Amino acid sequence: MKSSRRQLPFTLSVTLSTARRVLRQLSRDRGSIVLMLGIPCMLMVLLKLMFDHTNSTFERVGPQVFGVFPLIVMYLVASVSMLRERTSGTAERLLTLPVQRLDIILGYSLAFGFLALLQALASTLLVVWPLGLDTKGPAYLLMAIAMLGALLGLALGLLVSAFARNEFQAVQFLPAGVLPQFLLCGLFLPRSEMHGALDGLSQVMPMTYAVQAAGEVARHGGITGIFVRDAIVVLLCVIAVLVASAATLKR
Repeated sequence: MKSSRRQLPFTLSVTLSTARRVLRQLSRDRGSIVLMLGIPCMLMVLLKLMFDHTNSTFERVGPQVFGVFPLIVMYLVASVSMLRERTSGTAERLLTLPVQRLDIILGYSLAFGFLALLQALASTLLVVWPLGLDTKGPAYLLMAIAMLGALLGLALGLLVSAFARNEFQAVQFLPAGVLPQFLLCGLFLPRSEMHGALDGLSQVMPMTYAVQAAGEVARHGGITGIFVRDAIVVLLCVIAVLVASAATLKR
């Protein structure tokens, strides 16, 4: 008699084993750890110094870029790390074993997600206390924005690594995949003042919703419906890109 249970598209033990292996590798790469945990904090400090004489500008721009910096940093580290797995043959050897493609992607996501949590916590503590960023919303919502931005960068980096042949090409995808979102997300010009085609294009870019959610934290004292909607949109984009990343891992 056949079992009525459906087989999961991943194996939890294999996923956790992959996550531990990735964390061990990253622990030996101090440069990547410093990049992931330190660079977003350094950029926020530079932003504070830039607008030192106009604190209102820092309080307006600071929350909006809070998810952008982790996205860019995590994209770079994740894309290069996964590309090394491919070019070194590690991913190919793993796929000859009874390992599902989603096991590898989820393992990477768990490992980098843990580092994204540390990154978000460090950035939030920095901007709320030493830098004095004043937002009407609670600090944990800022932390959630940083976490979502880092996860989005992770997902995009894993996907891009499938199409790059070397680390230089992985970095080259940054202007094409991330910088247009940075320009059109509403940081430099309100989306309502953009050309109609650009506004329409920005609506299909996940960074737009991360910036909008951060703006809600800056302007409102609690969790708003717009914040929840935008956070869900970003999370769904992360899931969709991770599924696409798993599909690029061919046996």
